[in-house]
Amino acid sequence: MAPTGAIPDHHTLCYTHVMRSFIILNKEVGQTPLDVVVGYKNSHPKYQSVPMAYAGRLDPMASGKLLILIGKECKQQEKYHKLDKEYRFEVLLGVSSDTADVLGIINNNETPLYQAKEISEVLKKLTGNITLPYPHYSSKTVAGKPLHTWTLEGRLSEIIIPTRKSTIYKLKLNNLTTKSKDEIIETATTKIETIPKVTDERKALGADFRRVDVRQSWQSFKEKPSQSKYQIATFTCIASSGTYMRTLAEVIAKELDTTGLAFSIHREKIGQYQKLPFGFGYWKKQYK
Repeated sequence: MAPTGAIPDHHTLCYTHVMRSFIILNKEVGQTPLDVVVGYKNSHPKYQSVPMAYAGRLDPMASGKLLILIGKECKQQEKYHKLDKEYRFEVLLGVSSDTADVLGIINNNETPLYQAKEISEVLKKLTGNITLPYPHYSSKTVAGKPLHTWTLEGRLSEIIIPTRKSTIYKLKLNNLTTKSKDEIIETATTKIETIPKVTDERKALGADFRRVDVRQSWQSFKEKPSQSKYQIATFTCIASSGTYMRTLAEVIAKELDTTGLAFSIHREKIGQYQKLPFGFGYWKKQYK
């Protein structure tokens, strides 16, 4: 992303000389990274004319830490492109969507209830070096156009879905709960409505995140006869830069011979992680 804000005047430049080169801000579900930057500037007038840029994005349905570069540091974005991240994320088993999270057109499948031990065994296969496809609804550019645009145009058959090599340093099951279908639908639909209505004509192809169709798909799920309870598995993941938790959620479910989506994603740490033998490791550096 290009640095936001106007070029500061001489007085501001003198002031920013003593400013920090970055800050960590928290993004809520429903916000975009740009919303977070604009909100911070609005509540901190002294930063109004100071350039800011975020180093790493979070999806609208994700929350957590954003690393925001300040002033001259905006020109050093490349230094921050390979930072490791730690996430806490939930996987809803037995329900899938075309976005791999709740903000998509969903389908559900009859699925068994799993034991924690079964899930933990699957995670061992996914730890280490792994190649994952980019989500169809992502900003990854293919032939000069974002992947989500290819998807919305119905032209995915014309391209090869790109993949990315990642390192999963740690992947741990924290909790396994069972919730009613109604509870799941209520939580998901509440999240969907946290995004302000998008009226920008330049984004007409996405049609306000397709929320008319997304709402209808959740309503159809509500009305469709299906199992009354679904499992949600909560994980901690430490991974290299650019690893999509949405994709990882789908892969975990596939290894369990079912479908799944990322029910929630929260970024907890940003920095440099040092892997050690036997599954151990530590954070050499954290941005706080």
